[in-house]
This record gives sequence, C-alpha cells and structure tokens, in this order.
Amino acid sequence: MKEQGYQVEALRTSLPEDQLLEKIRDVHVIGIRSKTKLSERVLREAKNLLVIGCFCIGTNQVDLDFAARHGIAVFNSPFANSRSVAELVIAEIITLARQLGDRSSEMHRGIWNKVSAKCWEIRGKTLGIVSTLDHLLDEADFVTLHVPDLPETRNMISTVQLERMKHGSYLINASRGSVVDIAALIKAMRSGKIAGAALDVFPHEPAANGDYFINNLNHWAEDLRSLNNIVLTPHIGGSTEEAQRAIGIEVAEALVRYINQGITVGSVNMPEAQLRSLTLDEPDHARVIYIHRNVPGVLRKVNEILGDHNVDKQISDSRGDVAYLMADISKVQYGEIKQISDSLDALSSRIMTRVLY
Repeated sequence: MKEQGYQVEALRTSLPEDQLLEKIRDVHVIGIRSKTKLSERVLREAKNLLVIGCFCIGTNQVDLDFAARHGIAVFNSPFANSRSVAELVIAEIITLARQLGDRSSEMHRGIWNKVSAKCWEIRGKTLGIVSTLDHLLDEADFVTLHVPDLPETRNMISTVQLERMKHGSYLINASRGSVVDIAALIKAMRSGKIAGAALDVFPHEPAANGDYFINNLNHWAEDLRSLNNIVLTPHIGGSTEEAQRAIGIEVAEALVRYINQGITVGSVNMPEAQLRSLTLDEPDHARVIYIHRNVPGVLRKVNEILGDHNVDKQISDSRGDVAYLMADISKVQYGEIKQISDSLDALSSRIMTRVLY
C-alpha cells in the first residue's frame, strides 16, 4: 500500500473503543483483525471512511448493514488460509486416531504407556466435512466443522447431533467457537460415545497471549481440559507464516483496487461490480462511482447528469437496499468534475459519490 502512495499507520494491538473512536474519525481506509469491533457507534464517527479491510475470514466484528447503508465497502480474506487450516485438521485426525496427545502428555510426566487398544489407522475411515448435516453424522468416523458464525449455526452440534454420530467417532472444530455445545461434547466424551475431539476455537477466547483459559472465561474449561484424547489449540488454524502473508496481500490488494478503481468484487456487503481498467493517463477521462438507495428511477436521473459527456462503459448492480453504479466517461474537462459530483450528491437517492480522474 505504501508503494501505491498510501500513508499507512500500523498498530500492533487492537484499540479500546474510546481510542478507536479518535483514530477512525479522519481515515479513509481501516484494516482490522477479528478483535477490533466496528460497531454502529464507532462507524458513525468515521466521517471520511470509504472502505474496511478485515485481515481475517470473519466479518461479524463489523456492522455490515450500517456500513453498506453509508456506502462503506467491506472486504475480507475467505480463502487465503485454507491450506493452513486443512493441514491442521489432517494432523488432528491422525493425532486423535492414534491418541498422540495422551501418549505425549504421559511421556512428559515420565510415564511409559505403549498401547494399541482403540488406536486406529485412518485408511478406510469416512471423513465428514460439515456444511450440512443430512446423513453425514450417521456415517462419518471423523466429523470436521467448517461453517461461519451465523444464528443458524450456533450450537449446531449439541446433544441431539452427538447422539446421531457413530459410537467411537471423532469431532474436530476449526471454524467458530459458537458452533459446538461444549458441555454436551464433554458429556458425550465421558460416556465414550465420542472417542476424541480437537478444538481450535471456543465461545469465549482470551484477549491476548499469556492470558489463562480457565473457568471464569468458560464455565466448563477445567472439565474440558481434564478429558482424555482431546487436542486443544489456541485458534491457530490459520496461524502460519504463509497464511498470514497471503491474507495481508489479498486484503491489501482488494483495498487498493477499490480505492483506485472502484472495483467491489469480493466485498461482503456491497454489490459486486467491475469495469475494465480506467485509462487515467488520458486527460479527458473520469470514472464516476455512485452508491445509492435501490429505488426506481435512479439510472434515468444519473444518465441525465452524465448525458453531456460520452459514457464509454457503465455497470450497475444491487444488493438488498443498496445499489452500486460505475460509469467511465470521456470528453470531460477538469473543471466539470466538481459539477458532476455536486449534481449526483443532490439526488435524493445518494449514499456516496466518488469521481476518479
């Protein structure tokens, strides 16, 4: 981003809300991780904000509806850490099948315990990757969860679902902590119904490294840690050097494309719109971006404003109550750009107007 001419301020940790309110007032672009909360209260202070980059998969820390209604695009990185998460899950499958966590813990305590009972090869076993549950729980030896945090996915694995799973099967959650009813899982593991589990995410997680994962954070934490053949990791599914670099590049490139060209492909809260590159080295060209309420008659009024110029290309799309229009115009003089912008701003449908030239 610095190579593109942006002034970038990098902060090592997330900010308390009062400090965040001060920081966000004047910026045009903000990049965050999962612990920074951009609520409606915070976003109301962001008078100049154009775009938000979530350098992670999740976007539930951002009020997406408020952002869209105010013309603020939001981008994330849904795929950059997929390989890292997949490798962790594969490692956990083998670890659980061979009870490697328990054997390692015993050796660290000086106990030699060479056993083969209830240790298995994974060859021939059935892997169930959860996006929907139909038939999967009845058949899978290993169930691994990969779903977002949505109202319909909260506690999607609870007592009823655990009862449906095969006796002696294994559960892996590397998605979101709200997806599994941990108390029900503890009960299922103590009964022997579930032979092992690997959890990388939890309903409530420590705020920083070094904090303790104890009962005052989750009331069942000590019971969970007391179980055999359970692998507990501190939300490290995407924590590899390769994944973090890929996330940084993917989101930064999306931010630059949006600011420089108005391209919304990959946005989680805006209509996806893209035109071929604008030729900015030609002095009489400009790209008009008009974000507006999705109501009848807008295109007619916009094109009346643009009608004195040559519209080389144009695209419009909508998403719910918000619509996004891009138009490249030529035969426009520098002094006319403000006039175009002011005319669009005066329309009752306007959310945000940008003119790139």
